[in-house]
Amino acid sequence: LQKILILLQVTLSVVVGKTLMILFPNAMKRYILKMGEKSRMNQNPKFSYENWGPTFFSFRYLQFVLKVKWKRLEDEAYEGHPAPNTPVVTLGGEVCHVLDFMKDNRPLILNFGSCT
Repeated sequence: LQKILILLQVTLSVVVGKTLMILFPNAMKRYILKMGEKSRMNQNPKFSYENWGPTFFSFRYLQFVLKVKWKRLEDEAYEGHPAPNTPVVTLGGEVCHVLDFMKDNRPLILNFGSCT
């Protein structure tokens, strides 16, 4: 049910966005560039709006957003339920999953921090 709701939400968003791009191309360009500022995409001199802007609200965009949102459904943690087995990358660059580090019946402790 959650996947169907996400499909409807994202599809509606893409249809509305594509329609607005056709009807109001300059306004949508400004909007997309504003979104690019938030993600700092505009700071890369090798990318111009013409490279990535028109891909917004395309079929590939729809597929990508659905894939990401559906994957996030698997990563939600709920009290009293099993922990999600999310992918992680080791310092050596190997991709594995959190639960790969479980040993017998010992608890797995995740320590999060930052170096600033």
